[in-house]
Amino acid sequence: MISRLVASLAFCLWIGGFAGGAEPLSPVAARMQQFVEDKTVSGAVTLVARHGKVVHLKAVGLADIEAQRAMQPDSLFWIASMTKPITATAVMILQDQGKLSVADPAGKYIPELNSVTVTGGGPPKRPVTIADLLSHTSGVANPAADSLGANPTLAEISLAISKQPLQFEPGSQWKYGSGLTAAGRIVEIVSGQPFDAFLEEQIFRPLGMKDTTFYPTSEQRQRLAIIYRFDKETQRLLPATSALNAEPKMERRAPNPSGGLCSTASDYYRFYQMILSGGKLDGPRIVSAAAIKQMTAIHTGELKAGFSLGMGWALGWGVVREPTAPNAMLSAGSYGHGGAYGTIGWIDPQRDAVLVLMIARSDMNPAQESGIRGAFQQIAVEQLK
Repeated sequence: MISRLVASLAFCLWIGGFAGGAEPLSPVAARMQQFVEDKTVSGAVTLVARHGKVVHLKAVGLADIEAQRAMQPDSLFWIASMTKPITATAVMILQDQGKLSVADPAGKYIPELNSVTVTGGGPPKRPVTIADLLSHTSGVANPAADSLGANPTLAEISLAISKQPLQFEPGSQWKYGSGLTAAGRIVEIVSGQPFDAFLEEQIFRPLGMKDTTFYPTSEQRQRLAIIYRFDKETQRLLPATSALNAEPKMERRAPNPSGGLCSTASDYYRFYQMILSGGKLDGPRIVSAAAIKQMTAIHTGELKAGFSLGMGWALGWGVVREPTAPNAMLSAGSYGHGGAYGTIGWIDPQRDAVLVLMIARSDMNPAQESGIRGAFQQIAVEQLK
């Protein structure tokens, strides 16, 4: 606890040196406070970095309304699908090690996929590849509701996915789904390690991401932001129905490569900055620059992809093909990912910038064009000019 307070104080003293003592990007925090006051969210943490340095880190509002617990810069959030770029990076690490290729048929590692059929037809015209799994172009479906028992393992979940007929021919459509879950299982098979252990050894520990985990400790749970939903009848934010709110022992669940991680703004920034810096940050190389270039290039061609206009999809990342709302302020070629509870992060290579927004609301529209995500991105980029 003391070390976190010292670090926080050091950061505040350092950031106070900007603009004659004025906090940089203060309009970002002011706008986030408006979203708190109008009950869009209970609170928020925003982070902006440029040229490898954090120039803004601010918490506003509450992490727990009932307890009146203030949001803090080190508050933890369930980042949900922001787990996917980390899963994709794990796959690329194994490719760097020569243990697989994203061009490989996924059935090479999950044999059940070799006998999969397409819905309403026979075998697919070509095999599902690992790249298909990572880019949501595989056609794999979610497991059948009755196919899994209590607390299934990642191996059991992956097997249930592979037994479902493909929704379409591989590579013919983009449909957000369970491909990254199967890819995470491939990481386990190829590495010989549990998925969470591989991430800890290969990514989190080398990057100093001490608060990024599938299984928050009792101390970390005290810093978790409660997930809320907006109740129209009472016009209040009420706790949402979610495993994170209700289940204190999440270690009973298998690590979810598609959406299971919790993290902080600062931790997630370190992962993004490593990617923006070409695969290395303050220590050993995590992944090659060539792998990052391949992973963040659009793989969906002219297919309609993503949740808003102007998007393409890479391997585990959404990519801004043409800047339009809600990503109009981002440069073409920016890439990142959002989460089910409103969190989002972007890397803008042209500006050499990283943007991270952490919030906790269950009923956010991922494609909203005038909401908190778009407002954060617009104001942050305007202040960087």
